[in-house]
Amino acid sequence: MSMVTIFNLQRITASKLAEMLLASTHQPSSDGPIAIVDVRDDDHIGGHIKSSLHFPSGSLDATMPTLLRKLADKDIVVFHCALSQQRGPSAALRYLREKEAAVGKIPVEKKAEDEGKSGKQQQVYVLDKGFVGWQEVYGPDERLTEGYRKELWEFGY
Repeated sequence: MSMVTIFNLQRITASKLAEMLLASTHQPSSDGPIAIVDVRDDDHIGGHIKSSLHFPSGSLDATMPTLLRKLADKDIVVFHCALSQQRGPSAALRYLREKEAAVGKIPVEKKAEDEGKSGKQQQVYVLDKGFVGWQEVYGPDERLTEGYRKELWEFGY
């Protein structure tokens, strides 16, 4: 049984994530070592973090195998929703548990081989304050945010 719970998920601030994205040699891009997973549903409007993957929380049952494959080679994975209070943490928790279950099905020899290649364990975070908090600081920053529409955020979430 998994030792990961909603209470011990790691959090990351918008400023720390922005710093990591800008310091990455790939800048924010889908082939970099950092993946951002946006699990907003119908509220996926008004912008998104550059290069983030959109996997709506309402379809995670069907898309989790795809997500596991897409994120397998990432060093850092950050989940978020609008406020990162429910959907983002739930998605991160589910991802960690599904990943753990999948690793349990891999033969021991293959696990040792894979561990030798990477040498480090993937870090999974939840973005503090979600996209609402992100856009307050980084919404207009085109290096970090795409499709930002300030008029949708002027009066709050």
